[in-house]
Amino acid sequence: MRILAILQGTYGKRITKTIGKYKPDGWTLEVYTFPSPLPALNEDSLTDLLPERLPATDLLLLLAEDPIIAELVPDMVKFSEANAVLAPVANRSWLPPGLANQIKRKLGEVSMITPVPFCTLDEGDTDDKFIKKFAQHFGRPRVKIEQEQEKVKKVTVLKDAPCGNTRFVAKKLIGTNTKDAYFEAGLLHHAHVCYATMVMDREFGDTLMHRSGLAMKDAVAEAIK
Repeated sequence: MRILAILQGTYGKRITKTIGKYKPDGWTLEVYTFPSPLPALNEDSLTDLLPERLPATDLLLLLAEDPIIAELVPDMVKFSEANAVLAPVANRSWLPPGLANQIKRKLGEVSMITPVPFCTLDEGDTDDKFIKKFAQHFGRPRVKIEQEQEKVKKVTVLKDAPCGNTRFVAKKLIGTNTKDAYFEAGLLHHAHVCYATMVMDREFGDTLMHRSGLAMKDAVAEAIK
């Protein structure tokens, strides 16, 4: 599978590093980076930000902090011949729901989903084969935990959060008492520095960082039950 990641700001750097390091054999990852901050432009000249060409891809991964870049997604899909778009949301101001819906309408038959945040992505969130394939390896954390004398002996990452948080937690969790593992996983999650916002989200009645932490804690709880 071919992935084209669109970066702008610091948000996507750790994500592309994780994907690049742990992607399955046969996958390719190309990265195009827009400047940060963006130059001053009026609405009629937004397309001036686009490069002359983009590499052909199966999956366009939007990791930009300025919503102006999101507005260019339909053009980038056209240039790259992308079959699907994955636009995770760590901060609503980077991709407001209204803008996301506008983009989806413009894309027509090209699938686009917006996991909130990225580490809640599940295979069942879409019927698109490319996003499903991505979600088999990156998204909502899944781990296998081996125990010995009521302590965590080994943690195997079955599916990593796209930012690499799951592997960080898995490594640090070794030696923890199993009854404390759920709580400790939450502390370790925050120690990795989560990019999801701490602003209360209207849709979920919770912060996106807390949703991210719960995804990690739930993975540990499932593995030790």
